[in-house]
Amino acid sequence: MKTALLLCSIFALSLLTLAQPPNRPGGGGNPQATPLAAGSGQAAATPVRDEPPVVTKHSITVGGRKLDYTVTTGFMPLKNATTGETEARMFYMAYTLDNAPAGRPLMFSFNGGPGSASVWLHLGALGPRRIKMLDDGMMPPPPYEMEDNQQTWFTETDLVFIDPIGTGFSRAVRPELAARYFSVQGDIESVGDFIRMYLSRNERWMSPLYVVGESYGTTRAAGLSDHLFGRGIALNGILLVSAVLNFQTIRFANNNDMPLMFILPSYTATAWYHKKLSNSMQSKTLEQVTQEARQFVANEYGPALLRIDSLTDRERDALAIKFSTLTGLSKTFIENNNFRVELGEFNKELLRSERRSTGRLDSRFKGIDRDAGGSNTDSDPSMNAIRPPYTAAFNQYVRNELGFKTDTEYYILGGGITAPWNYNVTNQYADTSVSMKDAMAKNPYMKVWLAQGYYDMATPFYAAEYTISALNLDPTLKKNISWTYYESGHMMYIETRSLKKLKDDLVVFMAGSRKR
Repeated sequence: MKTALLLCSIFALSLLTLAQPPNRPGGGGNPQATPLAAGSGQAAATPVRDEPPVVTKHSITVGGRKLDYTVTTGFMPLKNATTGETEARMFYMAYTLDNAPAGRPLMFSFNGGPGSASVWLHLGALGPRRIKMLDDGMMPPPPYEMEDNQQTWFTETDLVFIDPIGTGFSRAVRPELAARYFSVQGDIESVGDFIRMYLSRNERWMSPLYVVGESYGTTRAAGLSDHLFGRGIALNGILLVSAVLNFQTIRFANNNDMPLMFILPSYTATAWYHKKLSNSMQSKTLEQVTQEARQFVANEYGPALLRIDSLTDRERDALAIKFSTLTGLSKTFIENNNFRVELGEFNKELLRSERRSTGRLDSRFKGIDRDAGGSNTDSDPSMNAIRPPYTAAFNQYVRNELGFKTDTEYYILGGGITAPWNYNVTNQYADTSVSMKDAMAKNPYMKVWLAQGYYDMATPFYAAEYTISALNLDPTLKKNISWTYYESGHMMYIETRSLKKLKDDLVVFMAGSRKR
C-alpha cells in the first residue's frame, strides 16, 4: 500500500526532523551562546539574564469604537523547578486593553506544526493588525501591506500570542535542553507553565480564560485543557480552529483506512468548487453535496473497505461509480488505486487535464507542477501563497510597530525543531481527545468550539466530526460542543467573508461560554 507524505503543518505533522544550524546570537533578547566547560564537552550552566519586555502603546477604531491598548513583547523564562536555572525562553506578544472593565476575558493563542509560530492566527484573524491578502485569500503582489483588522477578536478579549519552544524567537538556552520540549507532553507542559506564570505575573487569575489553537495547536489545546485543570486553572472555553485531536484520522499509513474515509467529503467539496462534478451534483449546494459524501462513507464506502477483497464485480462497479460521482475522479483511476485514493494522488489527479494541481491547506488554490504526469504535487500552492506575505509582514511589524529589535531569525514554520518530535505513543497515533473529554467532565462549564473549513485537506472536517462523536460524551457535556463551517481552507480567515463569519461566530461562542 502506498504511504503518502503527511505534513500536518499549521498545520500539519512533520516538520519534525529538519536539522538546522545552531541558533545565531543576536540582539533584542536572543538567547546567547554559552561556552563549553573546559574538557567537559557540555555547555556550562551559566545563569541567563532575564531581559525586560518591550512595551508599546497603540490605538485602533473598530466599528466606530476606539480601543487604546498596550502591547507587551518579550520572553517568559522557563526555569528548572529544582535548580531555578533558566532552561528556555518563550517569546510572546500580549495585547491588553487600557482602562479595561472588570471581568475582561483573557485568551491565549498559538498555531500548530509542530514547528509553527503563532503568526497565522495573530496576523490573520485575531490581532488588531493583519496582513492584507486578496479578498479570496490569494497572494497579493509584493511588497505586502498591513491593515487595521476590523474583525479583530480584541474587541471581546485581551490576547496573548505564544510561540512554543522551537518556533518564532523561542529557544532553549542550550541545544541539549531543547529535545525535552519537542514532544506532545513536553510541549503541553511548557505552554501550560507559560500560562501559569503569565497569570501570576500579570495578576489575571480571576479573568475568564480561553485557549485557541489551530491545527496541531488544537492538539495542544485539548491536552492543555486537562493539564491546566490539574493545576487549578479552569477554562471557560477552548477554541479549535481546523482541529486534529486524533492523528489516526488523518495519517495515511498501511492498514489505516480511517483517513481514506474521513477525507472523502473534502474531496467532494473540492471537486464541487472546481466544477468537476456532474451537472446534477453541481446544481446542489456545498452543504448538500458534502452531506451526501458523509452518508456514502458511513453507509457504503466504510463498510466496503471492511471486505474490499470479497466484493462481487457488481458491488465493486457500483462502488466505483458512486465514488467517481462524488469526487470527480474517473472510475478507472479509482479502481486502479483499489479504492484507496490518498491526498497527494487526489490533488494531482483532479485537475490533471488542465495541467494543474490542487492545494493541501486550501484546495481552492491551483498549482503549476514541473509536469502533469507525476503521482504527487511538487508543492502546496496554498502554502506558497501565504508564507511570503506572513513572513515579511511579521518581521516588519514586530520591529517597526512593536519595537522589538533583533537579528535572530523568526522561525515562522519549521527550522527551530532540531530533534524528531516525540508523539509519546506506542501505537503510532497521538490522541489528546480523551484529555479534553476528561477536562469537560471535571469542568462542566467549559465550552468547546470547532471551526472547520470545507476546503481544508490537512485536517478534514469529517475527521474532526468523527473524533468528537467517538468520545461518546455524556449528554450534559455534549451540549457544550459547537461547530461552525467555512467555505475556505485550513486558515479560513484569509478569505474576507470567512474572516467576518469567524468573528461573528466568536462573539456568539464567547457570550454562550459566560452563561451558567
